[in-house]
Amino acid sequence: MDIIVTPTGRLQGEIQALSSKNYTTRYLLVAALTEGTSTILYPAHSEDGEAMRRCIRDLGAVVEEDEEKIVITGFGRNPRPVKELDVGNAGAVLRFLMSVAALLDEVTFVNTYPQSLGKRPHDDLITALQSMGVRIEHQNGRLPMTIRGGSPRGGKIQVSGSVSSQFLSSLLFVTPLLDEDSEIEVLHDLKSKVVIGQTLEVLAQAGIVVEASEDLMHYRIPGRQKYKAQTYTVQGDYPGSAAILAAASVTESDVVVHRLMEHSKQGERAVVDVLRAMNVPLTHENGIVHVKGNARLIAGEFDGDEFTDGVLAMVAAAVFAEGTSRFYNVENLRYKECDRITDYLTELRKAGANVEEKQDEIIVHGRPDGVEGGVEIDAHFDHRVIMALTVVGLRAKQPIRIKDAHHVAKSYPQYFDHLMSLGANVQWVE
Repeated sequence: MDIIVTPTGRLQGEIQALSSKNYTTRYLLVAALTEGTSTILYPAHSEDGEAMRRCIRDLGAVVEEDEEKIVITGFGRNPRPVKELDVGNAGAVLRFLMSVAALLDEVTFVNTYPQSLGKRPHDDLITALQSMGVRIEHQNGRLPMTIRGGSPRGGKIQVSGSVSSQFLSSLLFVTPLLDEDSEIEVLHDLKSKVVIGQTLEVLAQAGIVVEASEDLMHYRIPGRQKYKAQTYTVQGDYPGSAAILAAASVTESDVVVHRLMEHSKQGERAVVDVLRAMNVPLTHENGIVHVKGNARLIAGEFDGDEFTDGVLAMVAAAVFAEGTSRFYNVENLRYKECDRITDYLTELRKAGANVEEKQDEIIVHGRPDGVEGGVEIDAHFDHRVIMALTVVGLRAKQPIRIKDAHHVAKSYPQYFDHLMSLGANVQWVE
């Protein structure tokens, strides 16, 4: 389905931030790797979470859930043999489970989204797993992919972090279960270090010991560990809330978002600081962000690697800022559900934004008077692009139509419901 976004001058109201997708998928995985029973309170309900639940069920976990919690009895280091796994369009779920799949004799990850996840490369994790004695058949680093493991070896492991931190996270989840102690060295660079902080936090909560160097480039993981059954509480999600906060910032607004912890390890917490730097009137205390927007922003320069999944929403806000903004160190955006630099900026230009790209930068020449709109734009099946383009539509002079906007459900199924509750003029159309 498509969504039509009609210019909206004012937003007002209060919402509860949805629960964190990143933490939910990690808690689901560590609960599955436990031999006992764990409880996850306030899990995110998204396509990514559903993909992880579906796959761990297939691998032998018992999953029971209601509106407030998920109860999981895990399979430990002995997943049930399964012929195929379908992760849908969830890249993080695929990458986390590639290492878990190495505990099986043979399993194939199917390719159900050839135009999105099917285009994304996974070579760096493939190379690391192969060094651990795992055989992998793949299509130039892409899906479909057959993993033949059974007895992956620990020891000295190297993995590149220059494309995605998800490859390192994947190895950190499985190496504690191996017979050998392991040492992981990250090669080249490590993108999204703050997300590795989330992985390490969840592992520690699950009773797993990992020694990490201060720069997060070297790890020592004792083998033969066991995940402990725990109760986990999922915190509010900053990546999804970034778009809500951006929407409040580019309009006249009085918007309150609850459940956003000030000291969260989510890197996207930085979007609050980014908006402050762009002169947005807001407060953040007691887990509440309160934006009293006046639709007047100023440009700035920001290291996007600190808040990867919030960059597109901040770029959307910068479209209406006075001056030129620069978001640098963002090349890893090219390797997401779509090329979040070229594809996104192409659609922004259609809407009337003045933007340019470099290999690892997005440059925005702000238009405080708004953009023209009046076009149909393609979100490339990418939930982050959909949310960010919606922000732009609120300040366009004419409505914009976003194709296939239902893919926002990948991370934030209630996004448009929340916007409408705040007064945004958006309408679903076939």
